[in-house]
Amino acid sequence: MPATREFEVVGTRPIRHDGVDKVTGRAVFGPDFHTAGLLHGKILRSPHAHARIVSIDSAKAEAAPGVYAVVTAKDLPRQDGDQLVDLGVGPTRLEFMRDNILARDKVLYRGHAVAGVAAISPHVAEDALALIDVEYEVLPSVLTVSEAMKTDAPLLHDSVRSSGLGEASVLSLK
Repeated sequence: MPATREFEVVGTRPIRHDGVDKVTGRAVFGPDFHTAGLLHGKILRSPHAHARIVSIDSAKAEAAPGVYAVVTAKDLPRQDGDQLVDLGVGPTRLEFMRDNILARDKVLYRGHAVAGVAAISPHVAEDALALIDVEYEVLPSVLTVSEAMKTDAPLLHDSVRSSGLGEASVLSLK
């Protein structure tokens, strides 16, 4: 069915006031600014879709010249209890949000942040990431919706108990 509605923006060529600067290379972006004491950050990410973190050894990275800090989840404050927060889409446990910033005990997806490095240059930070030794215990992962719907599918969150999903859509926290 052909569109019968006229649009003001869709299908038009807007004037790009910064277009000339961008195509000539004169545009200035955040990474173009260099101030005294500026540090560069890099994130070490998990190569596994689901794994328990056995250990993280960041001593070599911390000792590397030009590295100012190495941060793991152990450096973040730990909230005890079942504190819930609501960011407008329904309540969730604060620990779930915290553990998604930096993985604490296990990684929940490929690319999950495990550690962060602050260094004098992006290259030094990248080199420091290679010095962080993370030992993983790889766990079964679910890669498709069909796999996730199976009764024996592994759960990402050990503290979440599901019952009647698919029929009553009930999730409860232990």
